[in-house]
Amino acid sequence: MPDLIAPLIPGDVRHRLKALTLVARRAIGDRGLGLHTSRARGSGLEFAAYRPYEPGDEPRQIDWKLYGRSDRFFVREAERESPVALWILLDASASMAQADARAPGYARLDAAKGLTAALAELALAQGDRFALATLSADAFDLIPAAGGTRQRDRLHHALQALGAAGGFPAEATLAPLWDRIGARDLVGIVSDWFDPACLDLATRLAAAGREVLALQVLTVTERDFDLDGGYRFRDPETGEELLGDAAALRAEFLARFAAAQATLAAAWHAAGIRHARLVLDEPLDTPLQALFGRVAR
Repeated sequence: MPDLIAPLIPGDVRHRLKALTLVARRAIGDRGLGLHTSRARGSGLEFAAYRPYEPGDEPRQIDWKLYGRSDRFFVREAERESPVALWILLDASASMAQADARAPGYARLDAAKGLTAALAELALAQGDRFALATLSADAFDLIPAAGGTRQRDRLHHALQALGAAGGFPAEATLAPLWDRIGARDLVGIVSDWFDPACLDLATRLAAAGREVLALQVLTVTERDFDLDGGYRFRDPETGEELLGDAAALRAEFLARFAAAQATLAAAWHAAGIRHARLVLDEPLDTPLQALFGRVAR
């Protein structure tokens, strides 16, 4: 079977993910996102491991064939579903196809796919369930919450087939999310966050008691405006165009972009939404380190 992980998560990033733990802001009992370091064990359906018999264990859990070979009592444990789930909402609107002129083969959506896969990998390592919803006006696809490597494979197949097109989905299209995202679930929204509808969705989820993480993906051009000469700037979702000289526009663009980012950050803060950003020339796990790394904790 081909390696579905390597194309999305570089090896060095996958190694660093081992030091991270998905931590929800609120603690939930003795299990849940970020509150256990290995898969939860219990009386579920999928076999996980053996452990020595302890007083109080049900006799039906004893593996009698193993007893016959070892003359010792062992109990079969199965994976138990985590009481919470990680929901990853991935913006697949047309603006996510934007790349930098100096690296045209690596678009915003490519980085967002890798970031999505990394989030799923963290949930998988902890034994948590995870789900994926890809958001665009042309297609709204949903992979319901589940755990295990098969769920990871489903997510990776969906990501590899995903393209960016259209605008952000209308409110009515997003209705299934409200039926599925549980009150205790953690929601990570991966987007450029340029469409007000994305912020509206996040703030409504937060107001409804869901814990929301905002993961913003930006191009190098948006951060530095590292352009020279004449350019035709085109909005991929509206088609609007602007002709201008990059050098003459640089100072004004950077000032306006910084103001827009400050306004967005203020809205996240007011809604209680933790946030971090990834620029296309940064390591894929940069926002995850900011949210869940040692310094963040």
